[in-house]
Amino acid sequence: MNLFEYTYNLVRQIPDGKISTYGAVARALGDIRASRAVGRMMNQNPNADDMPCFKIVYSDGKLGGFGLGIDDKIRRLKQDDISVKNGRIVDFEDVLFDDFKTDYPLKKLRMEQMELSKKMEIADDFDEIETVAGFDIAYPKNDFDDCCGACVVMDYTTKEVIEEKTVFAKIHFPYVPTYLSFRELPFLKKLVVSLESKPTVLMIDGNGLMHPYGFGIASHVGVSFNAPSIGVAKSMLCGKLENNVVKMDNKKIGYALFSSKRVRKPIYVSPGHKISFETSLEVVRHLSVYKNPEPLRRAHILATTSI
Repeated sequence: MNLFEYTYNLVRQIPDGKISTYGAVARALGDIRASRAVGRMMNQNPNADDMPCFKIVYSDGKLGGFGLGIDDKIRRLKQDDISVKNGRIVDFEDVLFDDFKTDYPLKKLRMEQMELSKKMEIADDFDEIETVAGFDIAYPKNDFDDCCGACVVMDYTTKEVIEEKTVFAKIHFPYVPTYLSFRELPFLKKLVVSLESKPTVLMIDGNGLMHPYGFGIASHVGVSFNAPSIGVAKSMLCGKLENNVVKMDNKKIGYALFSSKRVRKPIYVSPGHKISFETSLEVVRHLSVYKNPEPLRRAHILATTSI
């Protein structure tokens, strides 16, 4: 879905003489986690005359930002009979609007995520690993410009590159914590179907089981293609670290891996689908020369140099 347009249509519902907040729009989307994403979408709004992003402020009445400058935001608010004093909305509660008509799209996506998670299998479901495909996506400064998705397939034994693919498209979903798969899955699907061969394992720049809902992007991709998948993340999204094992609710959900003695910060490895904890860790360790495993490192280089 195009969450940008959905959000902009929500903002268009705000009546004349009223304002709303980043949090209120996020709740209308279905998850307060989207508040920062709402801010970014407002900042990247391509047409302030068509979509009145100047009406979105902080929940304490402070003005927040505006792509055309704060003075222009104040001017537009005053034209809409909204008074501003000392950087705050006057009579904030009286002019606040939060009665949006919405079907809460993020709630629907969460339900989809949880339903798909029932299909996850954390056990090896292959005889031998022949190839591993690494996937990465590079973003421009503006989400409305083309992004580049890249895939590099490597021989697991020789570590030679077998195949490289790139795809280009516009993004339709901002970054919202725990919803990364809905932002990047369209790119990853295009890359997977474009490959001439079928990799044994898909290695994704993101989380698998190491996710607040136990179903990160690596799991989503694995289940979507019924293929073994591994998540490799740069930061620990959830859980607690105990002797390089990440646990949540006293259950193992992944590992922190220092791929070499030169690395100061670990990467975080978790199974996505049809692969075990131990094999996930061994695959990443086997393919690591620098901090990130080679399929992901090379896919990252390919994506960033192609954009």
